Amino acid sequence: MRTFVEISRSRLAANYQAIRRALPEAVEILAVVKADAYGHGAVEASRALAQAGARWFGVTSIEEGVELRRGGIPGGILVLAEPGPEGLNALEEFDLAMAVHSVGQLRDLDRWARLREVCPRIHLELDSGMGRLGLAEAGASEVAELLAASPHLRLEGLATHFASAEDLGSSQTEDQIRRFTRLVSDLAARGVRPRLVHMANSAALAYRPETWASMVRPGLALYGYLMPPRGGRVVEAPFHVAPALVWKARVITVKDFGAGVPLGYNASFRTERPMRIGVLAAGYADGLDRRLSNGGKVLAAGRAVSIVGLVSMDVCLVDLTETPQVCAGEYVTLLGDAAAMAVHCGTIPYEILCRIGRRVKRVYTDVGL
Repeated sequence: MRTFVEISRSRLAANYQAIRRALPEAVEILAVVKADAYGHGAVEASRALAQAGARWFGVTSIEEGVELRRGGIPGGILVLAEPGPEGLNALEEFDLAMAVHSVGQLRDLDRWARLREVCPRIHLELDSGMGRLGLAEAGASEVAELLAASPHLRLEGLATHFASAEDLGSSQTEDQIRRFTRLVSDLAARGVRPRLVHMANSAALAYRPETWASMVRPGLALYGYLMPPRGGRVVEAPFHVAPALVWKARVITVKDFGAGVPLGYNASFRTERPMRIGVLAAGYADGLDRRLSNGGKVLAAGRAVSIVGLVSMDVCLVDLTETPQVCAGEYVTLLGDAAAMAVHCGTIPYEILCRIGRRVKRVYTDVGL
């Protein structure tokens, strides 16, 4: 293999179980496996999580939900984004629940359900202040009236999404909690009382137990990461998670160069001394960020070595001068800690993980990494 990621099923399971132990027994967990389980492979990751006890899964699209069902994933699958009219039939065929974000969408879904004589399962997303998707506070009475007149719609949950749960120095999350709680109470007073209420993402799950409600939605935490709390307060998460993925690339060839030799596109790097350079079988087409050019680190024979020159589409160059034991045909580790790579690239672990390309083979193991 030119390049592959090794994914630990046992680590995914351990992360899920660590979260499970931290929660009251009555709180459900919706395992967020959208975006190909953040690069970990949606079906295989979901199987590992299901074996660990997961009963709910969150996806972005109908297509992602169908992929899980065809992969044999049981339990509840919630489509978090609007599927569009062309995807509605799959809700019934594959037993998917869907998030509803507007009164118009609710009306359209009701008309479709009446025509089909089906009863789709829905979760209402309420906009508590993020300003993306979600029903506005002013629409509570209209929503209640619509649901009362729509026996075909099975309301399972009320949800919202936080914009900055890890920022403990901002009042935004507290404002969102208050607005959401008010909306939930308003709907309850109008007879809308679903079994599930959920708002906590990974950061809120880690740092704000007051948001746990009857369901939580961990995503990043399942794969071994938490956004660090900021805002001056020191808060310890009630659980520990560890990365479930390691990305490796084969050394295609090793070359020796004298001092002053230009390497790669645009001669952005010149050898400062006689150097031993390895050509790795991974580039930006595989998801290796170009911001790692001339300074990013990979692990070769247990030692951090530098990427030199610009990351190319299919390959990159690394300095193997201090690791003479690394030869062509061996593998180096491109990624072991997405958080550290994210700091170097000025981004977040989500992006680093999600950008690992489909042509990078996923290899699964039952042992820890």
